[in-house]
Amino acid sequence: MTQNAKVTSWGLRALAIAAVAGASGVVQAVRGVPRAMGGTPSGERAARVAASPHFRDGKFHNGPLGGPTEAAPMSDVAKGMLFGDEQRRPRGIVPIVRTGGEAREVAGEGLFATWYGHSSVLLEIDGTSLLIDPVWGERVSPSAHIGPKRLHPNPVELGELPRIDAVVISHDHYDHLDEPTITWLGRHTGCLFVVPLGVGAHLAAWGVSESRIVDLDWDEDTKVGDIQLRACPAQHFSGRGFGRDSTQWVSWVIAGPEHRVFYSGDGGYFEGFARVGADFGPFDLTLVQIGAYGAAWPTIHMTPEDGVRTHVDVGGSVLLPVHWGTFNLALHAWSEPIERVLAAAVEQGVTVATPRPGERFDVASPPTGTTWWRPIA
Repeated sequence: MTQNAKVTSWGLRALAIAAVAGASGVVQAVRGVPRAMGGTPSGERAARVAASPHFRDGKFHNGPLGGPTEAAPMSDVAKGMLFGDEQRRPRGIVPIVRTGGEAREVAGEGLFATWYGHSSVLLEIDGTSLLIDPVWGERVSPSAHIGPKRLHPNPVELGELPRIDAVVISHDHYDHLDEPTITWLGRHTGCLFVVPLGVGAHLAAWGVSESRIVDLDWDEDTKVGDIQLRACPAQHFSGRGFGRDSTQWVSWVIAGPEHRVFYSGDGGYFEGFARVGADFGPFDLTLVQIGAYGAAWPTIHMTPEDGVRTHVDVGGSVLLPVHWGTFNLALHAWSEPIERVLAAAVEQGVTVATPRPGERFDVASPPTGTTWWRPIA
């Protein structure tokens, strides 16, 4: 065998090994994807979807769009990804608050909030415990091996949470509806799952009993103990696979005997928030999306300034910014959203809570002076 033949032989072997490794990597990456994508509404749920006044031509639809509607070209996004110099990850370790150990009791009265990162929040409101958009997975993706990865660990394990009376979901995107988290909660707790219309099909596909799932369309409500949950409009979209908008997306009014909370869900700024304020405000606490905005998608994610406007529109007292700091989902610097919120809040006279991930606080005395992100920005 000549030297060239040997080289060619080893080259072919290397290519074969690379091909096998690549194929193995692909198989590993797609493992679990079909389950993560969830289910499709059928039966009574499908009939309710079809009967919704917001569903036509096989899709849910937004109302008249608010805010800026002219989007920048996606080529600008590509340039930003390739050549942008924004600091999109922390320079150091995010100072989470680990509570660890045995699960504590739920507060019997008052209003307490614990932000675990991104949009995952535990609310203890007038003796009832609600877990909002819980995402405990490492990545917000149908694959456990590719996709946006956490910028900080979870402050607590799911088994260390206090009693959960209900899980409340805003829409079915992977950074708000996490299959491993829902599966664990379905198996290890007895909580209810209150979700936008159609989203219950995903939960049912993951083994959650239909008796524990409540699907709501815009302007429908249900009760969990003494707490009324009302699904209100939002300006966004849905989808976990190749199709879009087969399930509803919502904002939430959470009303107890003594306290009220508003959660914006994800979405662009629109006049519906003012209507919520007029009909259901004021609110002791608002949870408002402030991150993952971009000029290429102005109608589906609010800017930080619009987040403050939303808080003012609904009549909020304390603003807890969410949807930032945990996953890198846009081109802006990772800490830019909170800095822009604080600047806008000063102009509007708004109180902003800035807890560290995992830090529980009493809404009556929120943490307003902490800037934990600045040393690592």
